[in-house]
Amino acid sequence: MKPLYPKILIWIVLSLFVQPGCGQIVEKQAVKNTIDGNKEQIISGNFSSQTTQVFDSLEVDRFFVEYPNLKEYEKDVRSFYQGRKFAYAWFEKSLLIEPAHNLSNRILNLENDGIYRKLFYKETLDSLMHGTSVTSKTVKPDVMLEILLTAEYFVYSKMAWDGMSKEVSKSSKWFLPRKAINYNTYLDSLLKSPSKGELIKEPVYRQYELLRGYLGKYRKLDSGNSWNPLVSRKVFSLGDSSAFIRQVKSRLFLLGDFAGDTSDQTFDQPLADALIVFQQRHGLKAEGKLGKETLTAINVPLKSRIRQIMVNMERSRWLPVQLAGDYVAVNIPEFKLHVYNGEKLLWSCNAVVGQTVHPTSLFYGEIKYVVFSPYWNIPPGILKNEIIPGMKKSSSYLTKHNMEITGYRGGLPVVRQKPGPSNALGLVKFLFPNSYNIYLHDTPSKSLFNETSRAFSHGCIRIAEPAKFAEFLLKDAEGWDSDKITQAMHAGTERYVTLSNKVPVFISYFTAFIDRDNRMNFRTDIYGLDERLAAMIVADEEGGRK
Repeated sequence: MKPLYPKILIWIVLSLFVQPGCGQIVEKQAVKNTIDGNKEQIISGNFSSQTTQVFDSLEVDRFFVEYPNLKEYEKDVRSFYQGRKFAYAWFEKSLLIEPAHNLSNRILNLENDGIYRKLFYKETLDSLMHGTSVTSKTVKPDVMLEILLTAEYFVYSKMAWDGMSKEVSKSSKWFLPRKAINYNTYLDSLLKSPSKGELIKEPVYRQYELLRGYLGKYRKLDSGNSWNPLVSRKVFSLGDSSAFIRQVKSRLFLLGDFAGDTSDQTFDQPLADALIVFQQRHGLKAEGKLGKETLTAINVPLKSRIRQIMVNMERSRWLPVQLAGDYVAVNIPEFKLHVYNGEKLLWSCNAVVGQTVHPTSLFYGEIKYVVFSPYWNIPPGILKNEIIPGMKKSSSYLTKHNMEITGYRGGLPVVRQKPGPSNALGLVKFLFPNSYNIYLHDTPSKSLFNETSRAFSHGCIRIAEPAKFAEFLLKDAEGWDSDKITQAMHAGTERYVTLSNKVPVFISYFTAFIDRDNRMNFRTDIYGLDERLAAMIVADEEGGRK
């Protein structure tokens, strides 16, 4: 099997502009989906497929003279219209079709996509769109509006679907490959009606649209509610009564976790259940108690949550749209490993990731080897900082830790730990060759998986269910059933097994995401990467996208 990345399966994209099951194009009065809600005479239905109304190719030249700030998109625009033989795409019978209004609505409301950039010619677009409200069928289409809509499509698509530049993602320590989209091909496909039953979606990772929905909800919350900190020195539990409890119920009601009586001030079971849901959504210990950590999370300002959602929408723009087959994703702030087949989540398990001082790198790899009963070759940094000082303190240090010297390099011993239950890598490791020297592995320190915050390693990723993961990777390998895997893990002799089909693994960083129950989740920014990216998003308002 060849690597799945970057051969991303991107489906036909029409959801911005076309709803599934639209009928034939008919002339009627329709309601424009804009802030002011004005009624306009438009054509409802799919994109225009007409070929009789055309314009002179010189109009493209004239357009970019009048709109020079869109010059960088000239090649895309010209190529698109050459493919259509300069037939109008946004007009039918001289009237704007409905998708034109849907597109302009998204363009004119970029903040709904978490984009701060000031759009060139925004006021002009708005004015031209309003100017078509009483267009007669006998009047020719507005060629400048036609080309402006197409040019602004390319502006919008590259901002909303591709995101900020590769320089920005790299400076955010994001070393996963960025997806590649042919926007001209997408725009061309937008003009074609979807086949019956065809799935319609945008060319962005599915989390993007989910986060976009919650961005709107949190902005609405922020505009209509004060979010003053709730303060109490007491730790409350079931049966307690206080006006403070009523405040907590009201706050959790607004956040969607509590559905009971917000006027009641008793700490009852519905509140305890609501706290458990809130704690699960925030990666806290789900115990239904109102402690300091939970209260701190409840008090996070809505504006901070909005920025957090925007940052993770930007990260979602960088990921592959969709993958087929098996693949693995590790979300560092969530401390979780997820196993997928296509869009289906097969299972998840807890993970231990790198400490703040030894962060796990964010990158893409392909698992190639399962190594049973592994040796642990001590990295130079750990050797200098931990092993050699230990050897100086005790002559039996190596024996006590089941280690041995295999040679010398640069005046220092080369040390490895022998296979066995005390080995730092546990009983099995999973290798995906990379320049960061990071891999997945078992661990003898099982208790760490019970912690809510699990950043304890030197950079590699420890997983809570290594035997199950080995079974998943070797499910198609002849002779590797669960008994054989258990035997190999405890054999005490290192054994490499090469996978016939390499499995993609994405090591990513999402501090805001929507879970499978459609709940908004937040996690702590353990590596401090959110604020830097948030600052670049806000700065983009003045500086423009690179």
